[in-house]
Amino acid sequence: MKINRHRLTGIPQTPSQNFDERPEPEDISLLVIHCISLPPGEFGNDYIDQLFCNRLDPGQHPYFEDIYQFKVSAHLLVKRDGSCVQYVPFDKRAWHAGKSVYEGRERCNDFSIGIELEGTEFVAYTDQQYIQLAIIIQALLENYPKLSTQRLIGHSDIAPGRKTDPGASFDWQRLLGLLK
Repeated sequence: MKINRHRLTGIPQTPSQNFDERPEPEDISLLVIHCISLPPGEFGNDYIDQLFCNRLDPGQHPYFEDIYQFKVSAHLLVKRDGSCVQYVPFDKRAWHAGKSVYEGRERCNDFSIGIELEGTEFVAYTDQQYIQLAIIIQALLENYPKLSTQRLIGHSDIAPGRKTDPGASFDWQRLLGLLK
């Protein structure tokens, strides 16, 4: 997988308007793994795209009434079948981490890349997701010199008590084994 102009080549680009400029564009130094499903526990629909692109209809599901106005995004989504969508170029600040701290540094969106996995904290992620995630991370490591496997964390690590993703169902050792 290649990165050209801060975008993965060969995957769909679904631009979100929920991003802005990074304060230090060269400081891309953290990878944050998330999970998302909409409605919770349901997979294989386009509600995540709708949320990240501000098109989620609150009338489609009762859960959406509480979230449809959120202005959020991630750089990437890896679906259950391993296919990917990119919403925000890597050199821009996606709005994925919220209130967050890493090694004493606040506002992790400023210096991180956010990757969402279609899933929940309690359902095993798929083989295809692990394989695709490893391929993506390898491309990111090759293109952004401040990134490393030591700076690969879950959303729960930077927002403890507020976030739990990617959860107990995510196998960190499996991912790291694929990156060797």
